[in-house]
Amino acid sequence: MKIGIDARLLSETGVGRYVRNLIRELSVIDKENEYIVFLRRNAFDVFQAPNGRWSKRLVDVPWHSITEQIVLPWLFFREHLDLLHVPYFNAPILYPGKYIITIHDLTILHFDTGKASTLPYWLYKIRRIGYRLVLSLGIKRASHILCVSHTVKNDVIAQFHKSSKEVSVTYEGVDPVFTQKKSLRKNTVSEKYLLYVGNVYPHKNIDTLLNAYEIYAKKSAHPQKLVFVGPNDYFYEKLKQQVASKFYAHRVLFFHGLSDEVIKVLYADASALLFPSLMEGFGLPAIEALTMRCPVICSDIPIFHEILGVHATYVNAKLPDDMARAIIYISSKAKSHQDIADLSLKFSLRKMAEETLAVYETT
Repeated sequence: MKIGIDARLLSETGVGRYVRNLIRELSVIDKENEYIVFLRRNAFDVFQAPNGRWSKRLVDVPWHSITEQIVLPWLFFREHLDLLHVPYFNAPILYPGKYIITIHDLTILHFDTGKASTLPYWLYKIRRIGYRLVLSLGIKRASHILCVSHTVKNDVIAQFHKSSKEVSVTYEGVDPVFTQKKSLRKNTVSEKYLLYVGNVYPHKNIDTLLNAYEIYAKKSAHPQKLVFVGPNDYFYEKLKQQVASKFYAHRVLFFHGLSDEVIKVLYADASALLFPSLMEGFGLPAIEALTMRCPVICSDIPIFHEILGVHATYVNAKLPDDMARAIIYISSKAKSHQDIADLSLKFSLRKMAEETLAVYETT
């Protein structure tokens, strides 16, 4: 079978990590199928085919574009694929071949706000209609749908009236760098700190986090620092401006473009990971943090209960006081070395690839 993987997001975080890990694991476990990896220019020269059954094609087509819907279907079609895997919601809806799609979340359906875009609001609204159309038609035409959690699966079934048999759950897993037991490098943060890892889009609920930290800082004689790790983008610049006017601004640190090895150290030494999202499809930073024995304070939403179980401290995502109480409590305690063996087994990249391959072969 000839399988195509749309890997245009390979160099990105989030979906890019998912694609990188999937390709690496598939190249080990699948000894029969042929793969074609479709890449943009920025990753094409860097990507090395894992073995002789893998090849690459240059398709320098930006995602979320009209070109994506007009040109990309032909570029896929001319390869005579038996199956195409689109690892993101932006499926090429005019592609006539068989494809499966991975849905990471349906945030775009639940948060109708221009705050998550740098576009003028009227243009954002027009583009959002396009996103919804592509998402809806992409899911409708897909031969099968992969979801990264049961929470997302249930949402897809409810929103698009798909049958449970048409949707499979393939949990994401922790990147090997976080499970390797090699010695850690020295941390650049000298004092105790609380940690946030990820982007700062509106649904991440950063205002609640800041309000909670302010309450904690006022009540603590020696408040721990607050460390943000994420992309150096428009939204982080807005956050920096917001923090600059706060009395605790000198205690907030921002880091961008860090390697996984450095983030691993930050997890290992943090007093807690703060994760107050209003919605998530999976929540990989929480699993990474727990792997490094870092306590997690997160919002009391279904996805976190699904993936974290008893290993997290849950707070009301809309009540800063609730999160502040959790911060005060955890920051005053010594770190416990809780047993997370069940999480390591549940969220395995090898298992994710095996389950994905099973879908390839039965679709």
